[in-house]
Amino acid sequence: MTLHKDNIETPYHIPALLPEALEGLHIKPDGIYVDATFGGGGHSRGILDRLGQGGRLLGFDQDIDAAANAIDDARFTFVRSNFEYIPNFLRFHGIDKVDGILADLGVSFHHFDDAERGFSFRADAPLDMRMNRAGGATAAEILNDADEETLARILRTGSDLANTRQIAKAIVKARGAHPLTTTTDLTEAVRPLINPRNEKKDLAQIFQSLRIAVNHEIDALETFLRNAARCLKPGGRLAVITYHSLEDRLVKSMMKAGNLTGEVEKDFFGNVSSPWRLITRSPITPTEEEVERNPRSRSAKLRIAELR
Repeated sequence: MTLHKDNIETPYHIPALLPEALEGLHIKPDGIYVDATFGGGGHSRGILDRLGQGGRLLGFDQDIDAAANAIDDARFTFVRSNFEYIPNFLRFHGIDKVDGILADLGVSFHHFDDAERGFSFRADAPLDMRMNRAGGATAAEILNDADEETLARILRTGSDLANTRQIAKAIVKARGAHPLTTTTDLTEAVRPLINPRNEKKDLAQIFQSLRIAVNHEIDALETFLRNAARCLKPGGRLAVITYHSLEDRLVKSMMKAGNLTGEVEKDFFGNVSSPWRLITRSPITPTEEEVERNPRSRSAKLRIAELR
């Protein structure tokens, strides 16, 4: 739980598609599992509830804040690391392969609600956006140092906005007057290019794009997806919850074709040469009841595949 300045206690995160993800993992009581995005621990607690005394769970998260949510259970191990390094830490903990891996690629409520992290345009705060505050460039440093072409590419990569070049140009012009150091600085710089009717949605996409760049999220996801097959036992399952089209496209491509391009290769007999068997032909999405309880789950998509 997180205590806001108005003294209202709010959850660190509400896990999306929890029953569906747990069912999709097909959890064995004595199995070994990985929660690749531990966060508030909601999915991890669900996995532990289905594990027996011989089961084991490793929860990965690069954010030091998540460590405070570590579960006091002999079957659980918290690993403070980005999920792209899962193979390294499995070896470190004496684990060859696991029975299932779950990744929820959404940003925790905690990050949006903690204004000082700079993830949201709803509060004036320093432009940080780093999941791991121990190092790496902040959002402010990228905004003030990157050239116009780089900024436009960042915006194209992480959003569906049509006028990314114009937005990048506006950012460069604004920083010429004074450095962009706060969320308000960024919001004011881009506001003239945003349709007031879509302001919240467009600002959210701009902030999302910058967050993806700050945390190298696409590079990390690609590495994670490439590593997944060699971390799983035959019959082990990979379940991934995505929230925007770029993430979902990469996950879909890997699960369908066994690569990130989505180019399907077939053997002599016309069979698809992929190490994965699709459990979900189409993504699982939240019910109306879940969206009502948790509006932030609205764009969630769950895909599940099994290693052949």
